[in-house]
Amino acid sequence: MTSPLVIDARNISKSYGKGSSTFHALKDVTLQVAPGECVAIVGKSGSGKSTLMHIIALLDTPDSGSLSFNGRDALALPPKKASELRNKEFGFVFQQFFLTPGTSVMDNVTLPLKIAGVSPRARRERALAVLRQFELEDKAASNANDLSGGQKQRVVISRALINEPTVIFADEPTGNLDSATGAIVEDTLFQLNRDRGITLVIVTHDEDLAARCDRQVFIRDGVVVPSGAGVAAA
Repeated sequence: MTSPLVIDARNISKSYGKGSSTFHALKDVTLQVAPGECVAIVGKSGSGKSTLMHIIALLDTPDSGSLSFNGRDALALPPKKASELRNKEFGFVFQQFFLTPGTSVMDNVTLPLKIAGVSPRARRERALAVLRQFELEDKAASNANDLSGGQKQRVVISRALINEPTVIFADEPTGNLDSATGAIVEDTLFQLNRDRGITLVIVTHDEDLAARCDRQVFIRDGVVVPSGAGVAAA
């Protein structure tokens, strides 16, 4: 018996605004992701790629279409249950680091566990274990905003991993990094996919990054288009 798809999004449409000012961000988009797969969603700025990620990651809702996670109807979940699923099963790595200002690395990394109601002692133990993997254990008490760009992104990845997620969503994860640091972050994400079987969904306009994934889904003007159909960044 085959495992259910981790993500099964069908005929997803999403618009913003009303009347003549309506913007159709997604138009009847279907995306299916298998367990342990690494998929790149590729397109220019404004193509709809981030909107699609936000919907399949339960950060936004579509106007129409269906979405299931591991065979479960995700759109039928009450808001609290959707938040619980997102916090338990998903990890997020964004171009903007979204670290809480004026707080420590430890506080940032343990935030998902705090939301999940894990005890302070267990939170600290799990955080130190994941920070150790990324050579950041000595930065646990440091102000997160005082770190370098590469260190901040490793903190973000640590936070994404703290709940041992099924899926990591990465939206332009190297966009704010120099090429050398970006390469390290890329290698880290692909190693997590390869060694731990974490499903990886990467949103990017970088075709070199996309080429490292198992599969590329190209989006232009809110629709999925054939491979390389003029969707690379200008």
